[in-house]
Amino acid sequence: MNDLSRLADMAEILGALVVIGGLIFAMMQMRNFRQQRRELAAIELFRFFANPEFNRAYEQILKLPDGLSTADIEARHAGMEHCAMLICTTMENIGVMTHQRIVPYMVVKNLMGSSSIILWNKLEHWVYALREETGSGEAFEWFQWLAERLDELSDPNEKPAFVAHKAWRPARLTNEI
Repeated sequence: MNDLSRLADMAEILGALVVIGGLIFAMMQMRNFRQQRRELAAIELFRFFANPEFNRAYEQILKLPDGLSTADIEARHAGMEHCAMLICTTMENIGVMTHQRIVPYMVVKNLMGSSSIILWNKLEHWVYALREETGSGEAFEWFQWLAERLDELSDPNEKPAFVAHKAWRPARLTNEI
C-alpha cells in the first residue's frame, strides 16, 4: 500500500510538472507568435514603401511646398491629386495599424516617422479642403493622427540614425541565419 501511495504522489507531482511545463511552453509560443506578427507587420509596412507607384507619388508630393491649397495642387500637375490620394490612403492605413498596435510605434517611427510629418505638412490643407468638400471631418483622420503623434512624441535632441548608430556592428559576420 505504501508503494502504491508513493506512486500516486509521484504521478501527481509529475502531472503538475507537465501542466506547468505546458503553460511555460504555451507562453513562449504566444511570445514567439506576437514577435512573428510584429515582424510580418513591419515587412508589410516596408512593402507600402517599396511599391513603385507609391514611390512616384512620394517623389511628386515631396517636391511641393508645404501648405498648398487644393487648387494649387491641382494646378501643379495633372496627376498630382492622384498622388495626394495615394499618399493619404497609404498613410491612413499605416495610422490605423499603428493605433491598433498591429505595427509597433517604434517601427513606424524609425521607418518613416519624419516622412509622415513632412507628407502631412505638404497635404494638410488639401485634406482639410477635401473634408469640407465631402462634408466629412473624418477623411484621412488616421494620417493626421499619425503625423501629429510622430511630431508630438519626437525628441528634438534625437540625432539622425547615421549619427546615433555610427558605432553599430552586426552580432555576427556570417551568412548564417
